[in-house]
Amino acid sequence: MDAFIGISIIAFLTFFFLKWILKKLKVGSKNSRNSTAIFSALIASPFIYFGIIFLWMFSASYYPSEEFYKKEWDTNVEERYKMSKHIIESQMLIGKTKAEIIVLLGKEFYIYNENHIAYTLGFVPGLFNIDPDVLDVIFKNGKVIEVAQHES
Repeated sequence: MDAFIGISIIAFLTFFFLKWILKKLKVGSKNSRNSTAIFSALIASPFIYFGIIFLWMFSASYYPSEEFYKKEWDTNVEERYKMSKHIIESQMLIGKTKAEIIVLLGKEFYIYNENHIAYTLGFVPGLFNIDPDVLDVIFKNGKVIEVAQHES
């Protein structure tokens, strides 16, 4: 019912907007402009409605990316996800030892095995995010070879 009301409001507004545009462009007669505006509004309004919903969903899942700052990393565990993109893309951890990673990112991490640890990043903003993300750090021969992020 809410979608119908939303689409109806958009159709109403679209009709008057299209009618105004057609009049400004001097397209056809008054009757043909009305018919064209009605038909176009009925076709376009569902697309506009769902486009608005899509834009809202996209904006709800956007979050800013920040550079890595150790002090911020240590004190704001729930918003570490903001720095994860920089950590991954800059490859700042690649080639470091586990001891160097612990100095940089801290002692509070999950151990999957001797070659895989993970740090909590907090809840990434999004519509269906119910689990926190983690930063995976993968080692080979004692050095970091891969850093990735995933939902836990």
